[in-house]
Amino acid sequence: MAGQIELTVVTPEREVVCASVDEITAPGWEGEFGVLPSHAPFLALIRTGELMYRRRSERSFMTVGFGFVEVLPERVTVMIETAEKEEEIDLARAIAARDSAMKSLSGQVVDADVERARAALMRALTRIRVAQRRSPAERRLGRPGG
Repeated sequence: MAGQIELTVVTPEREVVCASVDEITAPGWEGEFGVLPSHAPFLALIRTGELMYRRRSERSFMTVGFGFVEVLPERVTVMIETAEKEEEIDLARAIAARDSAMKSLSGQVVDADVERARAALMRALTRIRVAQRRSPAERRLGRPGG
């Protein structure tokens, strides 16, 4: 379709997204970057964070873990360890994971692996941010928000 770019997001377990979109923003290792149709080709590392894609005026969000992205003028392929669409996120579980990671980082847990706790905290905070984009009613019903 003219004016759009094909987005594919895959993990080792599944294809998470395959869609024609107008815009993509992703959490690159060196910072967030955006992609529009006809973008110059490049490869980049993806860090834990929030990936957004837009079709017309509808924005969709997902959490992503470490991985890679290949950008071509007509196609973007994101290959990552983990990904969750906003409607797949269990907010209560994400809050519990955040609290557990914060407890480990505060020294309340003996022999806590600080790097692992920091990574868990980043994942949990991203999941919470993405999940909270939906209204409370949408979260209860498992519906995506906008």
